[in-house]
Amino acid sequence: MPKLSDRVGTFTDSVIRRMTRISDACGAINLSQGFPDFDPPKELLDALAHVAYHGPHQYSVTFGAENFREALAKKAARSLGYVPDPAKEIVVTCGGTEAMMCAVMTVCNPGDSIIVFSPFYENYGADAILSGAKPIFIPLVPPSYEFDLELIEEGFRQGAKAIIVCNPSNPCGKVFTREELSAIGDLALRYDAFIITDEVYEHLVYAPYTHVSAASLPGLYDHVITCNSLSKTYSITGWRLGYLIAPEPVAEAAKKVHDFLTVGAPSPLQEAAVVGLGFPESYYESLRALYTEKRDYFLAGLDRIGLKHNVPQGTYFVMVDISDFLALPQFQGYTDLEFCEWMIQNIGVAAVPGSSFFREEVNNLIRLHFAREKETLDEVILRLSRLADLLKE
Repeated sequence: MPKLSDRVGTFTDSVIRRMTRISDACGAINLSQGFPDFDPPKELLDALAHVAYHGPHQYSVTFGAENFREALAKKAARSLGYVPDPAKEIVVTCGGTEAMMCAVMTVCNPGDSIIVFSPFYENYGADAILSGAKPIFIPLVPPSYEFDLELIEEGFRQGAKAIIVCNPSNPCGKVFTREELSAIGDLALRYDAFIITDEVYEHLVYAPYTHVSAASLPGLYDHVITCNSLSKTYSITGWRLGYLIAPEPVAEAAKKVHDFLTVGAPSPLQEAAVVGLGFPESYYESLRALYTEKRDYFLAGLDRIGLKHNVPQGTYFVMVDISDFLALPQFQGYTDLEFCEWMIQNIGVAAVPGSSFFREEVNNLIRLHFAREKETLDEVILRLSRLADLLKE
């Protein structure tokens, strides 16, 4: 067989999606891959039913249907502080995953460097590799996940072309403050670099924290590419509707990359999703209240059975510390991946090993999510209580 490309040997398949496959095979409750077990808003389902019989069913404009981009522009203006030009500054993609890939490929040449916080959503490392760029990892230090601004500046001194900021951050739930984003922005301006933001969890931020879009900060317009998705906001992760917003020269270049990556996002789903983009502010307030309740309910359950965890400021993920379990004789020598596989098979709950998110040597954390109905979360806590009982034996 002819030799494959070198790049495919430099990263693994998605550990998150691998955990889902193992979970499905074992009939476990899947708290690894982040998607809800409840329906999208009824208005979207009704719109989708209408589109099924009335169309459109053929290609839309490659970079997004006009009415969808116009609705995106109006919705995005709430966080950006300006209305992006739907014809010149928005590119609709196949999910936020493609938006990020498209953004990195648009700004980075092979051999460039790009700053990535650690822990990081696993796709970012692959995005850099597939673009031919070299990631420079900057630690977000547990348990509060703070960072050292000097390390970011050192990355820019080394010639980093861009920095990726996931806000709120997957997997740790950190919400970047206005002050932190402004400090990063000052460095991006000083070193003439881009900030690529992943803001798919923008509406899942818990009081007293608030979400700030980097592109809304003074002077940063020409330096920010905002990537986002409808997946989490409207509970439609399978619809694969994402987008990026950038200054016209950047967006025009990104359109070309997107065109040859996927041609276009599904036109029937764009049409159906327009109704969601027109929801009033009360919808997003209700969404935040819903997930605040789920977060508090799930964390209270973890506390009740004695599992150590962080308190996420945003997203629907929580990091659980498994150090005490790995110290037990039956788990001596286990990696966090092996522990997660054991959990699926013996406890019936699927998690993601923290090592898949960290560049540093981290073996004591796993990620769970709480985008589930209360009945499901109750069953999860019941099953995890059997795990916690191991510490009492």
